[in-house]
Amino acid sequence: MKKKLLSLLMVGAMTASMLAGCGDSGKSDAGTDTAKDDAGDAAADDAGDAAEGTEAAGDAAASGGENTLTVWCWDPAFNIFSMNEAAKVYQKDHPDVTVNVIETPWEDIQTKLTTAATSGALDTLPDIMLVQDNAFQKNVITFPDVFTDLTNSGVDFSQFAAGKTAYSVIDGKNYGVPFDNGAVIACYRTDMLEEAGLTIDDFTDITFDQYVENGKKVLEKTGKPLLSMQAGECDLIMMMMQSAGASLFNEDGTANILGNDTLKIVMETYKKLKDEGVLIEVNSWDEYVSSLTSGTVAGTINGCWIMASIQTAEDQSGKWAITNMPSLVGAEGATNYSNNGGSSWAVSSNCKDTELAFDFLASTFAGSTELYDNIISCGALATYAPAGDSEAYAAPNDFFGGDAVSSKIVEFSTKVPSNITGVYYYEARDAVATAITNYINGGDIEAELQTAESTVNNQMQ
Repeated sequence: MKKKLLSLLMVGAMTASMLAGCGDSGKSDAGTDTAKDDAGDAAADDAGDAAEGTEAAGDAAASGGENTLTVWCWDPAFNIFSMNEAAKVYQKDHPDVTVNVIETPWEDIQTKLTTAATSGALDTLPDIMLVQDNAFQKNVITFPDVFTDLTNSGVDFSQFAAGKTAYSVIDGKNYGVPFDNGAVIACYRTDMLEEAGLTIDDFTDITFDQYVENGKKVLEKTGKPLLSMQAGECDLIMMMMQSAGASLFNEDGTANILGNDTLKIVMETYKKLKDEGVLIEVNSWDEYVSSLTSGTVAGTINGCWIMASIQTAEDQSGKWAITNMPSLVGAEGATNYSNNGGSSWAVSSNCKDTELAFDFLASTFAGSTELYDNIISCGALATYAPAGDSEAYAAPNDFFGGDAVSSKIVEFSTKVPSNITGVYYYEARDAVATAITNYINGGDIEAELQTAESTVNNQMQ
């Protein structure tokens, strides 16, 4: 079984970019690639300089040693930019500390991590590395020797959104410091809502039943659906699930698909959205983004990073607004809040100076509102609650009707229910995505759930 699991992990590492379509931070990165254009030349130039510096460092990514922290992360204009800004903040009081950031794509981090663990070459790991949230539990459970327990590191985890922190908690212990915000927002074209006699208030704190009724009004008056999603993917499904604190796994790691009442409600709700014409499905990620920027649809529901893509349609400035997502009807624990995408910082077991790594993370990503003010330019929003009170986060965003959207998103993130990911999270999402496709096309819901659970159980065995 262990060989099969390791094989799956290696394959998963090489195909991470394809799996990212189910709503992890791979797609968030797709959004932040666009965000770097909006962030301004200064951020891009700084990131470019950083990338050149880290490229020169090569792949000698082992622990940096005395007064040096080596970090693996990806995306020069987002994650790397943010880490280098963290270094600047920390070096104000610790000028003798060097932070060596090595640009490493997520799929390479996963491959290197897996190789180091299976070969016993843990000394090839850096001090700190960025790990996708949806892969965090899988990696800690499978490779416990790779990760350092951060529970007593000095990081105040109570200052972060509980739903975000939970991604890197295993057996009650903290293994990650939360980074970027994937809080779900519902975005709407206010001019199209107005044409249907509606406002953003009509979409705030509502249920999916109310959403469907509003969507039918918008469709009748404008001919535009409220929502688009990529066919065969499970982004919205997983957002709906987490909004009620539901998961595809039980706490003991067993599959929770057949007999999962919330999942059944989610599938029925998704089908209703599509049957009523409120939701349309498109064939690719590019088509999805185009449906927003071209005005094919009147809105979307996704991680907050989708705003970067929306803002590329400069002619639509002032015509968008955001609020929280609809809640599920009849689901126990239903809320108007969820998460889609994001990542967290981990300290590897190869770190030669854990006290330095702990203090660095506690003083920056877990302790500096100045840092979060500095990196808001690249689209990096916090789940660190104190950051939401800063002037930078309170600034109005003209594109989104002058609303203080950054502060609002941090507030949303603090209300997101936690869920269980586990080792086979991606495999379960794929199985459920297939079940929903078949159900929409006329399949029996119970039979499809049975097939999905059997598929996951076979993979786990």
